[in-house]
Amino acid sequence: MFIFSLFFFLLIQYSIYKSIVEVPKAWDALVAHDIFLNSAYLNALEHASPVNINVFYIGVFKDNDLVGVALVQRVQMYLKDMFRNTKTSCIKSVLKNAISKVLKGNILVVGNLTHTGQHGLYFDADKISKTNFYSEVFKGVTALKSIFKTTHNKTIRLILVKDFFTEDVFLDTTFFQKEKLHKATVQPNMIMSVRDTWSSNEDYVASMNKKYRTRYKRAKKKLNGIVPKEMDLEAVKRQSKQLYELYLNVSNNAKFNTFILPENHFYALKDNLGEAFKVFGYYLNNELIGFFTLILNNKHLETYFLGYDCKHQYPNQLYLNMLYDMAKFGIEHNFDTIVYARTAMEIKSSVGAKPRAMEMYLKHTNTVLNVILKQVFRFMNPSKDWQERHPFN
Repeated sequence: MFIFSLFFFLLIQYSIYKSIVEVPKAWDALVAHDIFLNSAYLNALEHASPVNINVFYIGVFKDNDLVGVALVQRVQMYLKDMFRNTKTSCIKSVLKNAISKVLKGNILVVGNLTHTGQHGLYFDADKISKTNFYSEVFKGVTALKSIFKTTHNKTIRLILVKDFFTEDVFLDTTFFQKEKLHKATVQPNMIMSVRDTWSSNEDYVASMNKKYRTRYKRAKKKLNGIVPKEMDLEAVKRQSKQLYELYLNVSNNAKFNTFILPENHFYALKDNLGEAFKVFGYYLNNELIGFFTLILNNKHLETYFLGYDCKHQYPNQLYLNMLYDMAKFGIEHNFDTIVYARTAMEIKSSVGAKPRAMEMYLKHTNTVLNVILKQVFRFMNPSKDWQERHPFN
C-alpha cells in the first residue's frame, strides 16, 4: 500500500514555461472558458507587457495529462511606478516612502496584475484536488524564486495570489493559511447582470427610474457632436500614439498604480484577438479625443482600459457616456454580464453595476515585514465611503 501511494503521488507534477509558445497543445482546450488564459491573449500580453512585468506559466500534470494551469508574473515595483502624483504633503511622502520599502523590489503574482478578476488559475476539479493543484503551483513558485536568485541575483520580496470572489470555487483558504498568506480585502468588482427583458438599449433605458433616465438623456446631449466609432486594426495601428496619450491622461491621474502599459499594447491585443477585442474611439471634428476597449470573454463582456482628453471629460461627460456605451454593446450582443472592474464604484453603480466583494492573498518573504503587511495593504486599498446608486425601477 505504501509503495502504491508513493507511485500515485509521483504521477502529479508541474512544469514551468517562459513563453506561451512552449506550453502543451492541450492548454487552450483546458482554459476555453476564459479568454485571459487563452494563448492568443497571453501571446499579446507577452509582446506588449508593461516593462516591469515578465510572464511565466505553470502547467500541472497528472498521468502526463495537463489538468491545471497558472499564470505567474514577476513584477518589479518601485516608488516612481507606484505613486504617480508626486505633489503630496510631507506626511504623505513619508508614508509613501515607508510603503515603498515594504513593497519595492521583485514580486511574484499568481494571476494577472493588469486586469481585475481571477484570470490566472484553472484546474479540472474532476481530475485533481484543490490541495494537490495548489501544492504543485507553489512548488513552481518556489522554483521561480530560486531561478531569479541564482540566474539574476534578484530576491523575490512578496508573493501575491489574486483576485478571488469570496465564493470562488477555486479559492482554497486552508492551503493559503498553511502557506502563511494573509487575506486582504480589496475594492469590489463592479458587475452588471443583463436582464432577460433587455433586448435593446431602449429596453435598458426604459427600465430606469425617471431620475436616471433624465441623467442618461442629459449625458447623451452633452456629447455635443462627439461621435463614437469602432476602430479596426488599421485604425488602431495608425492612431496608436494618440490612444496611448489618452490612456496616460487617465493612468497618470491614479494615486496608486503598479504598471504603465506600453504604447503597442492595444494594437497587440487587436492583432492577436481580432473581433474578441474591441476599440471604440470618440471623435470630435475627426479628432480622436477619447476611447474605451472591451474584451469579449464568452458570455461576459469585460471592460478594459480607456482614455480621454481631460478638457472634454467633464463638459461632455465622456466617462459616463463610455459606461453607457459599454452597457449598450453588452445588451445588444447578448452578453450575460458586463464586468466594469474596480474603481469609480459610485458612477458605475449609477449605470446599473453591482459590487461583488473580492479578496487577495499575500505574504512577504521577510518575516518582520510580513507581520505589518496587512496594514500596508489596507493603505494601498483604502475602504472608501461611497453611495451605491439604484437606477432601475
